[in-house]
Amino acid sequence: MNSRERVLAAVNHQKPDRVPIDLGAIRASGINAVVYDQLKRRLGVGGPTKIHDTMQILAEVELEVLERIHADVVPLDAGDAAWSGQPAVNGISRRLFCGLDVIFPPDARITLEADGSWALRDAEDEIYAHMPANGFYFDFNRPTMGDIQIDPDSFRPSATVPDERLEAMARRGKVLYEETDKAILGWGACLSVLGMSALLAENITQGSLDGWLTMLLTEKQTAHEMMDRWVDAVIAQIGLFHEAVGDYCFGWGVGSDDAGTQRGELISPELFAEMIKPHYQRLCNWVHTNTDWKTCLHSCGSIYNYIPEWIDAGIDILNPVQISAANMEPERLMSQFGGQIVFWGGGCDTQQILPHGTPDEVAAHVRHNLEIFGSGDGGYVFTQVHNIQQDVPVENVEAMLDAAHRFG
Repeated sequence: MNSRERVLAAVNHQKPDRVPIDLGAIRASGINAVVYDQLKRRLGVGGPTKIHDTMQILAEVELEVLERIHADVVPLDAGDAAWSGQPAVNGISRRLFCGLDVIFPPDARITLEADGSWALRDAEDEIYAHMPANGFYFDFNRPTMGDIQIDPDSFRPSATVPDERLEAMARRGKVLYEETDKAILGWGACLSVLGMSALLAENITQGSLDGWLTMLLTEKQTAHEMMDRWVDAVIAQIGLFHEAVGDYCFGWGVGSDDAGTQRGELISPELFAEMIKPHYQRLCNWVHTNTDWKTCLHSCGSIYNYIPEWIDAGIDILNPVQISAANMEPERLMSQFGGQIVFWGGGCDTQQILPHGTPDEVAAHVRHNLEIFGSGDGGYVFTQVHNIQQDVPVENVEAMLDAAHRFG
């Protein structure tokens, strides 16, 4: 099987020749530019390292590197489609705090502040995120919890996509589809959050987490109306993206809803089924009726009790499968949901094992997880749990990727 055939088999719950491998096709399962630069050079790949996600300082994983680590998936992301694949000379060179020179996208507006921190500015030169001196990534500026009220009437998400973005997606999709054998996973701007986190991220200046969660209990009709507006906009945008990239992609990211903590879900499963699930269901129904795409959802944390609701709503793929969170052990997940949803992740714990284990411990951990997740007829794609951080030993990253190929 080539990479595209391998991934298609896995997501259709058919047995591939080996477990597919992903590194960087999802912004929440990527790799920090510093450790990536170390990895690529150990693989014999030269040249500058490009940043594809400025906020998180995530590297663009080059096709040559994907080949050498036996990876099978590439992203088609509206957020960086115009920058992806461009020569590094077209970007902005900047030295990270650790001393590594990297190339940021040409529209990255980063300024050095008086305290030594970096600020990330929007087109109006307003600061919306900061990275402390010697930090690894930016954090959004957040309002104080509880101090700001949600204004339901002001929540009017956009239903359009700029033509230049659609054209960039079409160009990049054509190149990836015709010049590689990789499976292509699509993501669209403003389409990767829904429900609780979506309203907060889109309307961060009008709302706060505690206010929104309270609203789900006390103003249910208004909350439904707000989420209906969001789904309408998401569907309209997905329709435009589908016209642009068509069958290049096998799946699309329809949600990025961090709905769990380390210990449990944010709201009760009953409230989730009542307030959140219907909106996922309407979105997934539209995607499955109007496209051939699989639906992909990213949600960190302990979300065990939401998984059956997401399956029933039509979610096909779940990422990053945070196996270190409560009730998220691979054995439990496979015994309850194996064959019903594609687990995309869970291959290596990034909280303890990958940063702190030895290479042998990392390899043994990966082998164990593959024996569990890879035991079914497809339904699994290997990647680590969330992003590989800057201080992870590159030897451990190599051990993880080697084990994924050897034992998958």
